[in-house]
Amino acid sequence: MAASLHPDPAWRGRVTAALVCLLLLWPMLTASEFKPWILFDPQSLAAAGMFLSDFLHPATEGEFLAMVLRETWQTVAIATAGLSLALLGAVPATVLVTERLSVSLLGTGRMRPAARLVRQLLRWVLVLLRSVPELVWALLFVRIAGLGPTAGVLAIALTYCGMLAKVYAEILESSDAHATEALLANGSARLPALLYGALPESSAELVSYTVYRWECAIRGSAVMGFVGAGGLGQRMDESTKMMAGGEVSTMLIMFVLLVALADLVSKLLRRRLG
Repeated sequence: MAASLHPDPAWRGRVTAALVCLLLLWPMLTASEFKPWILFDPQSLAAAGMFLSDFLHPATEGEFLAMVLRETWQTVAIATAGLSLALLGAVPATVLVTERLSVSLLGTGRMRPAARLVRQLLRWVLVLLRSVPELVWALLFVRIAGLGPTAGVLAIALTYCGMLAKVYAEILESSDAHATEALLANGSARLPALLYGALPESSAELVSYTVYRWECAIRGSAVMGFVGAGGLGQRMDESTKMMAGGEVSTMLIMFVLLVALADLVSKLLRRRLG
């Protein structure tokens, strides 16, 4: 009874915050031409109803399932090949941009200007690579190399090279520096210092993030298929345009299984690394 006589003393602040958020959100909704009432248009509802009724009955024809398995394998191949190429660029870039692996810092604690300049230039290159979404890279490579998986592999390689190098460097920078500094101080090269100093402590986190990026690459390769970069996404685009809900449903189930497989692989690798 007493609680009803004494309202929340902060209600004015909460109401004011809600009104401010609404005032900020409204221009954004207007600029984005957000029109949710279009979903309730009779023609849209009829098309959605037909698609949903077909979607609830996944396609199971033998020839179609064989095509789905073939395109699924191509999707995994695109993601794996793209991530492998990204690693070929990300690992050397990580060695170069990680300040902990700088020999010039030993003793003086100050990095040489030339080394600092090289690191900064490489960081800007990595920023450029990861700031352009893989879908945009795929559109560019489709124009250059034509339709097919090549565009998807190159798009994943460029974007993920920047992402992997950035996160790898941050993981190594946050690890214990004693072993790495001891190896460098005793004349070790950067690569052995990375392999025997920093990696043992950070290996589980590095592997976990790499597998997560592989999972993202699988999803990304599916999306890039909608712009002609091959794989299961390209077939899903065709089925969506034909409003074949059953075929789309089957392909979505396959995507869920792929993500579950990637999660299982990540768990097994983390458990094996202790």
